[in-house]
Amino acid sequence: MASRETIARLIEKCGKENPCALDARFNESMANHSTFKTGGPADCWVKPSGDGFPAFAASLFAAARAESVPVFILGGGANILVADAGIRGIVIDTGGWAGEVKRYDENTLEFRAGTSLDDAAEIAAGAGLSGLEFLAGMPGSIGGAVWMNARCYGCEVAGVLTETEIFDFSGAQAERKRLPVNRSEFGYKRSPFQNRAVLILSAAFQLNRKNAVQIRAEMEKYRRDRVEKGHYRFPSAGSAFKNNKDFGKPTGKIIDELGLRGLQIGGAQVAPWHGNLIINTGNASSADIRALVNEVSARVNRETGFILEPEILFAGQWE
Repeated sequence: MASRETIARLIEKCGKENPCALDARFNESMANHSTFKTGGPADCWVKPSGDGFPAFAASLFAAARAESVPVFILGGGANILVADAGIRGIVIDTGGWAGEVKRYDENTLEFRAGTSLDDAAEIAAGAGLSGLEFLAGMPGSIGGAVWMNARCYGCEVAGVLTETEIFDFSGAQAERKRLPVNRSEFGYKRSPFQNRAVLILSAAFQLNRKNAVQIRAEMEKYRRDRVEKGHYRFPSAGSAFKNNKDFGKPTGKIIDELGLRGLQIGGAQVAPWHGNLIINTGNASSADIRALVNEVSARVNRETGFILEPEILFAGQWE
């Protein structure tokens, strides 16, 4: 395990070489940075901000890897469950790298990776551009949505994505690249970045002109639907399990039909109103939530033979 002194030295060195605004905290609770509101401390949580973000973040990522210090890239914290033991090494929070980058043409918008999804949808709507309405009210960041190929309401990020800017750390030297989208590399909740050592910096989207009133009406419809489905009533990570068309019905319906709504372990509960939503009722540990994920999976498998794939990403030091 990397010592505090080692991590502090790396941050200081990279900060001198690549100055930027920086918030760095040791033993920072990850419950403050995830929508589940659970999780133990990160050895060090770092949030670079402003125009110096790319150079500093890339330098720290590369320097940490060279000294075998683990690095975890944090987006909006909307799809992760951090272990109660926390995360070893360095967490780089992308939230300080947010906003619209530039507009290539009248129909293309590019956003920095830390931009919230709801903000991106609002910016697009303000420009009279349609295509990101499905992101309205969705927790998370642009970088996380590209990494996950976020999907809902029949739309997915890959459907409007045109180009992604990344730092690629797979070679001897970090390379800054702009990659045109290859949609054959994307799938259901899958992107080509999931098994690569990369830092997503920005993403460009090809959108369509549309009446602003119609765009905002659709966004409000999605926001209302999320409210009505109870996505914001308690801390959660949204859908707990992926859907699978081979099952013949949505995962939430399968869980409902097995009578698992309300099933509870510790402070974690299958939402009484939706089978594919696991919530923190107020005092859940991450261990409670993971145990409930496993229990629901086991019961579904026992009763139907289906193997559920969690949509939640398990981060940090699990036993």
